Amino acid sequence: MTFDEAWIEHDYNPFIVFNEEGRISSLNQEAQYLLGEVENKEIFELTQAYASHTYGFKTTSLDLSFGSYKFYAITVGYLDEKKIGIKLYKVASKKFTNIEEYGDSVNIYALLDLCISAASTRSKSNFSKEFDPTFPDIRLKINNFTKLLNKIYQSHLAATSIRTKLSLVTGEYIRFENKKYPIFTVKILTNSRDSTFEKDIEEIASKSNTVVRFHENNTTISTAMVAC
Repeated sequence: MTFDEAWIEHDYNPFIVFNEEGRISSLNQEAQYLLGEVENKEIFELTQAYASHTYGFKTTSLDLSFGSYKFYAITVGYLDEKKIGIKLYKVASKKFTNIEEYGDSVNIYALLDLCISAASTRSKSNFSKEFDPTFPDIRLKINNFTKLLNKIYQSHLAATSIRTKLSLVTGEYIRFENKKYPIFTVKILTNSRDSTFEKDIEEIASKSNTVVRFHENNTTISTAMVAC
């Protein structure tokens, strides 16, 4: 691998090159993580849609979301009909703070079950869950985290179904004082969301060392997994 190739491989932003048939001919490691959340075909169609009408490179500013990924711009380039590439520019994540004083020990499964149970008493929605079974007990600001979950469920109570997904984010970490912490997410997926709750949710999230992302039919919490 040349220096230029290594630089692209370790870029913070996803980079993908397709052949003329829409098949991937090369991609960096960040793009591999992205393609765990979106189909190759969707990225190829995006590449075609924003390509320059003539050979060359074109950068476009836009708000774009794929799963937990958010982007603010893309660059599409091609020099012939055989290959076309796209680079997607990630929105920077908010900083996490106070990792060393991260709260009290809690069983995340029990905490989620408690919040789901409370939400189900206020709604006729069909509740379901999909939990990664490998989580240890972790440290959280329990009171704030519980308030955050309750407020998010409240924003989705008009939905006919509410699915809660707990998972570890592959390949992403938070660095704090020379230590590296994995990131986990709690994603609440529904067919309805009341956006008027967003300001209250963001205020609670800022007090609980979490980042919240809003999408049309889901809300995702991301935070550091600090094991006990």
